[in-house]
Amino acid sequence: MALSVEAANEYINRMTIDNEDWNDYDGAKQQRVLNVAEDVLARKFRKYVIPDDAVYEFTNVLATAYNDTNRLNKHGIASYSITGVGSFTYKETLRADDESLIPKKTIDLIEEANDVKLSGRTVKATVM
Repeated sequence: MALSVEAANEYINRMTIDNEDWNDYDGAKQQRVLNVAEDVLARKFRKYVIPDDAVYEFTNVLATAYNDTNRLNKHGIASYSITGVGSFTYKETLRADDESLIPKKTIDLIEEANDVKLSGRTVKATVM
């Protein structure tokens, strides 16, 4: 099945709890977020089949990460205030790279589709 905004809408509205940001986007921005989610996963897991549901799961995470409020945080703004409305301060800045936002469920779906174990400890080289 080919990825589509319509299928993403169906999956996100059926399978996710926090989907307001995705639903607030217009169709063009939804398509861009879907494209980025697919691209990030394809680059990160280039040896594996990426199921559509894994892309849609990550798409919703990116929609939240790039909402109006979080977008400011992603650009390094630590706090801001709107006169008469409120003041907003971020505890810490959001990780800058999209790859770091891939949720466990997305990885689980990729593992199931490929019958592999991707998550867990990774071996890293160190210099002593």
